[in-house]
Amino acid sequence: MHLASTLGRAHMDMNAVREVSLSINATHLFGYFIPEAPEEAAKLGVTEYGPAYFALRSAPMGAVPWQVTLAAFYNFSPRSVQAMAGVWDTARPEQWQAARFAAVDRALQRVDVDLTADQIAEARSLIDPVVARADYAGKPMAAANASVPLPAAPLVALWQQITVLREWRGDAHITVLAANGLGPCDCNVLQTATGHFPEAIARATRLWNDEEVAAATTRLAARGWLNADGTATDAGIAARERIEVETDELCAALWTPIGDTGVRRLTSLILPIHDAFTAAGTYPFRVEMGDTQSADLEAAR
Repeated sequence: MHLASTLGRAHMDMNAVREVSLSINATHLFGYFIPEAPEEAAKLGVTEYGPAYFALRSAPMGAVPWQVTLAAFYNFSPRSVQAMAGVWDTARPEQWQAARFAAVDRALQRVDVDLTADQIAEARSLIDPVVARADYAGKPMAAANASVPLPAAPLVALWQQITVLREWRGDAHITVLAANGLGPCDCNVLQTATGHFPEAIARATRLWNDEEVAAATTRLAARGWLNADGTATDAGIAARERIEVETDELCAALWTPIGDTGVRRLTSLILPIHDAFTAAGTYPFRVEMGDTQSADLEAAR
């Protein structure tokens, strides 16, 4: 089911849209793997990874019940998100947001990102109009992050603007997943089967149990997207790529304020952030960039 109009596509190179989407995600991603994040969460009295992750990421939405976080995050099991119950009693959402910024700031200083003040300012001159002109209807995580006051540290402020756009695409992706009849567990199973996310990390963080994974596998096999053993068919690989293309199409209009040239320049400006964290050994898998896949399962385990 194609949801996007042709308006955005008519004005944007879709290759540039895909490239900037991958770069935005890769540049945002380190926040979930840095040791500084659990350290800052521990200062607020939470030492378990799951509750800390959900509190840090959902803090921009305010003190919402865990069911709201589950709805916004989509691909996590209810049992995984329910673990965050009580985090707002431990600390207010504003404290969690401040802790997130503190963790990101410490990590950026630790890895010594190779961006000058002029480059950070140029990146902001490109990304700020996109954030300011974005349509946030149906984009709860993006809208929540856009409402967060930017911190004083220039590089952390750039990261927060990157976060807004990462969550914007994530919100759009949920729309496409739902339109294609892919439920929360099903999309996880398809993602791992096609090699785009390590299964060990998906199972450990999303907490879908064996029965739920088996049921999702059966549903996907009935669509011809998986074999009975859970491996992806050619049709499943094509379906997964089609969903990404449909998401790109929804995102195309987002980037029209700066056009193809601005998009490609922004991509080149922010990639040193990802490069620095990759060089520092931040990730237990290879982050997807272009045609690469994140398939180092032994490291993930």
